[in-house]
Amino acid sequence: MARRLGSLRVRAALAAIGLVATAIAVYLLFIRQGTVAPKVAVPRLAARIGEGSAAVAVAADGALVRRLPLPEEPPLPQLSLEGPPKGGRVKGPALEQVRVLAAVPDALRRYVESSYYGESGVDVNLTTGIEIRFGDDSQAKRKWRAAAAVLANPGVSGLDYVNVQAPARPSWGGSEHELPPAP
Repeated sequence: MARRLGSLRVRAALAAIGLVATAIAVYLLFIRQGTVAPKVAVPRLAARIGEGSAAVAVAADGALVRRLPLPEEPPLPQLSLEGPPKGGRVKGPALEQVRVLAAVPDALRRYVESSYYGESGVDVNLTTGIEIRFGDDSQAKRKWRAAAAVLANPGVSGLDYVNVQAPARPSWGGSEHELPPAP
């Protein structure tokens, strides 16, 4: 009886080892996608606070990024804050500005100079002096597409502002500032 019990234990141990070996083989041959390589996730930078060597980048999620050098071309848009907030993140109206700036299409990024929170909400200034009025940060990508459509309209030769608070019906006015050159 003891011999039979020992034999059963050996068989059970061998079965367990076989099961583990099979699981490892299946993982290595069918599940694993190539070799393991380290990946560094660099946050998408949306804006900056401050000037020169004291400037701090702000990631698209509102987190301050102090350890990365600021890109030189195109420069990050300026937020209208006196200095970096305590706690390592922007909040409130500044976060709305960051969300709008994070949605800037690549073709327009080099023309975006700064952002501030005005009477109508988030406003973005282009390098040519044109102001784009967003209201809040909802539908930021759609609002940028509406602004780009106005800026690309061949019937528009100069502007002071583009209002995209209602992206399906953008409005614009003025003629003082030139449009950014076509990319």
